[in-house]
Amino acid sequence: MEQQAVRQSNFIYWASGIVSICGIVFEVLFGALGSYILGDGVKQYTLVISFFLTGMGIGASISEKVMKHLLIAFVYIEFLVALIGGFSSFAMFGITAFSPDGSDALFLYIITLTVGGLTGLELPILIRKANEIGVTLNRSTARVLFSDYAGGLIGGLLFVFFLRPALGMVKSAFFVGCINLLVALVVLWLFRKEISRITVHFLVGGVILVALLLGFLFGEEMAFTFEQKLYQDPIIHMEESQYQKIILTKDGNDTRLYLNGGLQLSSIDEYRYHEVLVHPAMAQADKHQSVLILGGGDGIAAKEVLKYQDVENITLVDLDPAVVELAEQEPHLLELNQGSLQNEKVDIIHQDAFQFLENTDRWFDVILVDLPDPNDESLNKLYTKEFYSLVRNHLRPEGSLMVQATSPVFARDVYWTISETIAATGLNIENFHVDVPSFGNWGFVMGSRQEIHVNDLGINVPVRFLTTDMLPGLTEFGKDEGNPMEAMEGGGDTSELQPNTLIDPNLIQKYERAWENY
Repeated sequence: MEQQAVRQSNFIYWASGIVSICGIVFEVLFGALGSYILGDGVKQYTLVISFFLTGMGIGASISEKVMKHLLIAFVYIEFLVALIGGFSSFAMFGITAFSPDGSDALFLYIITLTVGGLTGLELPILIRKANEIGVTLNRSTARVLFSDYAGGLIGGLLFVFFLRPALGMVKSAFFVGCINLLVALVVLWLFRKEISRITVHFLVGGVILVALLLGFLFGEEMAFTFEQKLYQDPIIHMEESQYQKIILTKDGNDTRLYLNGGLQLSSIDEYRYHEVLVHPAMAQADKHQSVLILGGGDGIAAKEVLKYQDVENITLVDLDPAVVELAEQEPHLLELNQGSLQNEKVDIIHQDAFQFLENTDRWFDVILVDLPDPNDESLNKLYTKEFYSLVRNHLRPEGSLMVQATSPVFARDVYWTISETIAATGLNIENFHVDVPSFGNWGFVMGSRQEIHVNDLGINVPVRFLTTDMLPGLTEFGKDEGNPMEAMEGGGDTSELQPNTLIDPNLIQKYERAWENY
């Protein structure tokens, strides 16, 4: 009997650590879901953590009322966590695809609060049960809490380095749900002599296990059909890398690349975007020997740069190896970039652009900033005065840079704030915009230590869209898209157009307000 009690108490400590791992995984999983589907990762992770911890507090408070049948209470708590948490990602994609706007966010916060509440119920019950077995309260509390906190670290590392990259968000939820369920079933087995109607409880657990296994095997495929409804065209490639969700769609001649739900390019009109990104800056620079591309993992900007015979080296810095690998292997993208990433002149570095500029001592003749829009904190730092100062510091005196800067029509204040931020580094700037049908009216900002005279620039390589004569026209803006600090008509709060900095990251809120209706 004493040996049995030791075995039971030891498993309680193991159980506390395991369910803690599962709880942390669900918490960060919900944050990742919110970031991917709802945008603004910092906001979503903050809300998810807040709701989860609040739920834990509510659950801990409710646990005071659970004084009898502790084992059965714990088992059914695990059953609920397994069922609700396991189906959470699957259901989130379904609700996003079929429900009205806003219900997906409400669902996420409710399920976060619910799983948090169930997690808060677990530990007090385990502590009481350990005390019942014969372990002193102080000792049982300390051991269970140690297992809980240590499990929290393991859970976070497990999600980041294994579950998300290997299984994705849908399978990860079902997998972790199965772990919760198995803990409950082991408790049922170890304490079977103390629990009445044990067969019924095992039967309930078995039904949930079958549901979770079916979800693990087939849920991702069904979630794929849900996600397909979020995209206009059929999905031909979908993967979840360490950094983002990568989607490739195709309809007829139109191939589209999406990162975390945001459109990055369309094959029918990408040349308009990339020609304006690349060629005016190349025309402004005196030399082209060394070119830096920040972002541009699809390889199309590199293809345009390679049109210049005097280019000796292109350094492409893109954080996500999965995007580059896709661009090097996927036939539709290879057709667009013409194998530019395999050219001997192109060196690819997988690193954060900010860190690369902080650590390198190289200078460049042309720098092209082809990064996603500043819709979260990690991207916002790449649109700050500090970042553009680093860019300036690696630009040769006779060189030039071009930054994609979102739409001056849809996000007017965002575009001109980016422009003001680049100008705050002391560079001379010029503003460009072009109509790209798949994106709408899109803006760019050129910077240089030299004076920029657009009328003196010329396009001297083969292109599909740009001409020398049209360049000055790309710098003209209408009243509803021009700098609101210069044109008072048409809206825009002139007092808000201050440079975006790491200390005062004002761009994210402007971006959210600008795009909420599009």
